[in-house]
Amino acid sequence: MPALPALMGRLLTTASWLTSPLAPDDYLGLIDPLLDARLPAGRVTAVRPQTPDATTLTLRPGRGWAGHRAGQYLAVGVEIDGVRHWRTYSLTSVPDRADGLLTITVKAAPGGRVSPRLAHRTPPGTVLRIGPAQGEFVLPDRLRDRILFVTAGSGITPAMGMIRTLVRGRTPPPDVLLLHSAPGADDSIFSDELHAAERRLTWLSYGEHHTRPHGRLTPDALVRLCPDWRERETWACGPAGLLDAMEDHWSGAGLRERLHVERFRLAPVAPPDPCAAPGGRALFTRTGTETAADASTPLLAVGESAGVPMPYGCRRGICFGCLVPLTYGRVRDLRTGEIHDGTGQLIQTCVSAAAGPVSLDA
Repeated sequence: MPALPALMGRLLTTASWLTSPLAPDDYLGLIDPLLDARLPAGRVTAVRPQTPDATTLTLRPGRGWAGHRAGQYLAVGVEIDGVRHWRTYSLTSVPDRADGLLTITVKAAPGGRVSPRLAHRTPPGTVLRIGPAQGEFVLPDRLRDRILFVTAGSGITPAMGMIRTLVRGRTPPPDVLLLHSAPGADDSIFSDELHAAERRLTWLSYGEHHTRPHGRLTPDALVRLCPDWRERETWACGPAGLLDAMEDHWSGAGLRERLHVERFRLAPVAPPDPCAAPGGRALFTRTGTETAADASTPLLAVGESAGVPMPYGCRRGICFGCLVPLTYGRVRDLRTGEIHDGTGQLIQTCVSAAAGPVSLDA
């Protein structure tokens, strides 16, 4: 969806003071969810089964989507029985596609609530809430001559986004080896596409390890499959057991800095740091509400307790639906301890606490 003209953006900024406490985006979202930039959404335009339990969804993102880098993931919100559930999925499409579309590939987890719904019961036309692209599991601007990807299960999805990006690149790509582990050939996501790419591209090698007949992929097996692993920059994504073993193996060889690992889990909220800056008074400028805010309570909860109508989403730091501009002071990210103090900076209020006196545009 094209961006709205600059004049429209200025009009929306002005209108925000007239529609407070709601934002103009709240009204635009009632017309079409894809017009809402504060709570971005995407409409499913195509559904393509990859394996019996994995499906690729093509999405047309709406206003508010700011793009991504190959290897990053995004949060997807799915409403089930009146409750919105959030999960994160790697982007498998190349950045800046000419048609503006995105793809994610979802593997249905047995007994799961969200992934089976997305993989098996999401028809074209479905609107999904989406968060911004996140993650540092990406290719650097300058690539080494040789690259190794080690993936298992749905861990192949971020690697697939990177490989598709390398295929599209204008510069000669590096020598790439992708080793993928799956229970069997029928369970290997993107298998047909990767085998076809290997036949067509001289720089790409693709190998599958099937755990059903051969057991788990171990570092010893990996060394046999990739004898020059020491010379390759490596990206790995898959189950914790595989990644733990690889980290031990690379660390034992003194090469840990050449291994990039992506784990599918959320960053936990850190306990309050007794040495951190104390809380303070929190001012919510739109309503003029001022209240006490300690150093460990999310500002979303502080505002709601004081009766301030705060924007919110997943309440877990995933969806970015709680963003509010910081107008004064400092806040601490409860997951990382990082301090944010930039005037005008958008703050995730559900995972940020006051680090001294603070005011928010809410």
